Amino acid sequence: MDTTPVGDAIGPSSATNRLPLARVLIVDDHPFFLLGLSAILEQEGLVRETVAAASVAEAVSDLQRRPETSLVLLDLTLQGEAGLSLFTELERAGLPVPVVVISSREDETSVRAARAAGAVGFLPKSAGRKSLTRMVQRVSEGLLYYPSLQGPAQVPEHLTARQMEVLALLAEGLPNKRICQALNLTEHTVKTHLKAIFAHLGVHNRTECVAQARSLGLI
Repeated sequence: MDTTPVGDAIGPSSATNRLPLARVLIVDDHPFFLLGLSAILEQEGLVRETVAAASVAEAVSDLQRRPETSLVLLDLTLQGEAGLSLFTELERAGLPVPVVVISSREDETSVRAARAAGAVGFLPKSAGRKSLTRMVQRVSEGLLYYPSLQGPAQVPEHLTARQMEVLALLAEGLPNKRICQALNLTEHTVKTHLKAIFAHLGVHNRTECVAQARSLGLI
C-alpha cells in the first residue's frame, strides 16, 4: 500500500498548501479511529490543528464557519448517510475545500466513485502511517493520491458532467428516449454514456447501476 501514487495536478489553489497544514477536518463517526488518526497527523508534524465532524451536516456547518480549512478527510460510509454526498453539499455551498476519502472499503469501484465525485485522493483505513504521511505530502503539493489506480485504467477515471446528468435521469426511471429529449442528445450518444457509466460502476444493467450509484452517494 506504500507504492508510489499517481500524481496529477489538482489545481493551483491546493498547490499553495505547505506542511504542516493549518487545519484538517476529519469526517468520521468512529471515535477511536478519529483519535488515532488525529494523533498520527499531529505526531508526524503534518497538521497544526485537527477537528472532527460525525456527519455531512456537521462537516458543512464547520466548513462554513472555517472555509480556510486546508483539507477534509472523509469516511465513505457514515451512519445513515453516504459520505460522498458531502461533495454535492460543498458545491452547493461554494466551498472548494480539497477532500480525501479514507475508507474501510477498498474495492476499485469505491475508489473510482470517490475520484469521480471529486476527491483528490483515496486512502484505505488499513493503510499504515507511511501511506498516510505520503498522502498528506502529495495532496499538500497539489497532487492527486490514488496509488491503487496506477497503470492503464480499464474504465473511465471520471464521470463527466453530462454522464452525471444521464445518471440522475436514469435514477428517476426515465427510458433512453426520454433522456434523449431531456438532454437534447441522440439515442446513440445516450447509449454511449450509459455504457461508460456501467463500466465505471462495474455494473451490467440499469437496476444495478442505480443501486450502486446510490450506495456510493453519487445520486
